[in-house]
Amino acid sequence: MEHSDRQASSTSNDQKLTNGVAKLSLTGSSKSHQKGSSHHPPTRVQRSLELDPETGDFVLPHGERYGNLEKLTDTYRDILTGLGENPDREGLLDTPKRAAKALLYFTKGYEEDAADIMRSALFNEDHDDMVIVKDINIFSLCEHHLVPFFGTCSIGYLPNKKVVGISKLARVVETYSRRLQVQERLTKQIAHAVTEALEPAGVGVIIKCSHMCMVMRGVEKPGSSTVTSVMLGEFRDNQKTREEFLALIKN
Repeated sequence: MEHSDRQASSTSNDQKLTNGVAKLSLTGSSKSHQKGSSHHPPTRVQRSLELDPETGDFVLPHGERYGNLEKLTDTYRDILTGLGENPDREGLLDTPKRAAKALLYFTKGYEEDAADIMRSALFNEDHDDMVIVKDINIFSLCEHHLVPFFGTCSIGYLPNKKVVGISKLARVVETYSRRLQVQERLTKQIAHAVTEALEPAGVGVIIKCSHMCMVMRGVEKPGSSTVTSVMLGEFRDNQKTREEFLALIKN
């Protein structure tokens, strides 16, 4: 009876949300059992993905994503047909596959874990003055229209006896921007990734981008840009620290 209660509790817990994160369990049966050994039940294979419904923050293996290439190619053929084009004409023969491969590349951030990137180059260092990496290029896809937005990101942090290899900050920006995004969420994801890895005294992130969904369609306003910022710790609480950061990324 006690064993059955534990099993029921475990099944129930699998369906719950923990810390706002939904657990997706993918199950299947192994075909490794041989004929004549049917008394051995098939081995169950389970893989769980921790999927944040708001941020889409999980890692999907490269091979699994590229397993969808054929399906994506067929979808692009349907899109071309829906546009009134002929996907069999010479100029478009290979377009569906090229477009499918391009989209998989544009969203390759789903294959990467920002926390792992940050952990790979952490160093203990007796340094507590501001560190800034500015004007990191961003290329992303707006999740509302699947058209690009692009610009720059600047990151600053106040170390708390721990620093990270500066290239890893650019890698984190790349990881989150190579997903379907909105700029506001992208800014927050980068700031929190730095905070969780370094536990610094403060973090500031500013992103400035031009959105093709606003330039090519809708209000059609070329030259417009969107600026978002996230300030944490000393960058939020201390005006002098914030002003120093803003001055340094402008100059």
